[in-house]
Amino acid sequence: MQYDKIAKSYKAQSVQTATPGKLVLMLFDGYLKFSATARRGFEEEDLTKKNEMINNNLIKAQNIVTELQSSLDMSVPGELPGTLYRLYDYVLHQLQQANLQKKVEPIDEADKVISELREAWAEMLTQNPDGRASGDQQSGSISLQA
Repeated sequence: MQYDKIAKSYKAQSVQTATPGKLVLMLFDGYLKFSATARRGFEEEDLTKKNEMINNNLIKAQNIVTELQSSLDMSVPGELPGTLYRLYDYVLHQLQQANLQKKVEPIDEADKVISELREAWAEMLTQNPDGRASGDQQSGSISLQA
């Protein structure tokens, strides 16, 4: 039980001290963790446990995508914010369909999008470790400028 407290404390500390760019990367990673857990739910024999595992984890993944979408700075000039907004909408739709139909294929489609965005974001962070796409950060939100 002591190890759980230590792990939770470490996780909370890493979130509190992370740069905004690193927080976005953590959200992508959280999404991938929950979608993988939802996917494992399809292997569950017990129907109740299966549906619960799929539903709960897809909802957590949807919450993360909603947070990513709401953190976009739509006042940034260019097409990037609008494109990302539409991609997040697509991902949300796929996750909803996966949950309603209890099919894994829409999760695969959503994961492709998120994985590509995560790779691009990680690459941006290696080139710009402070987590700002163009050196612009307003009120704690991520501003993406092309």
